[in-house]
Amino acid sequence: MIKKAIYIILLSFLMVSCGSSKNISTYKKPKKVKNKSASSLKNPTIADKVVWTAVTYKGVPYRYGGMNRKGMDCSGLIYTSFKQRNVTVPRTSGELYSKSRDISLRKVKRGDLLFFKTSRKRGKVNHVGLVTSIDNGNIKFIHSTTSRGVLVTSLYNDYWKKAFIKAKRIL
Repeated sequence: MIKKAIYIILLSFLMVSCGSSKNISTYKKPKKVKNKSASSLKNPTIADKVVWTAVTYKGVPYRYGGMNRKGMDCSGLIYTSFKQRNVTVPRTSGELYSKSRDISLRKVKRGDLLFFKTSRKRGKVNHVGLVTSIDNGNIKFIHSTTSRGVLVTSLYNDYWKKAFIKAKRIL
């Protein structure tokens, strides 16, 4: 029984990526949290609005090619969040990478994109996240993982720090 539990835990760590793995997350309706609304900020930017939209998908399970509350992949989350704010962006992480502008990680701001390589498969980029906040140098981003669905993570988590490729701007 213990070996089986250890195997399941180890397997779940290996599956944290934006690949085509079986969905093992379940959707949990987000808790109501008092966030700054558009009326409470004097001049919300498009980036603020895109991030607010993305955060409403927290807890949605992972689904390869998904772009709705039944399931989303990483680039589906980005595409849908921008689309709901009337901003057209490419659909895949590779296209997002090629169509956005390079920026220094030191200049990253809310609404920028972070790109990752999480597997040894051919190609450079296979995962993307949207920067939600920067607090005392801690960059947090929202993304969809095969094991936990849509969630907010710190870039300085050991796994994501090692998989990080580049920060880019699309707005």
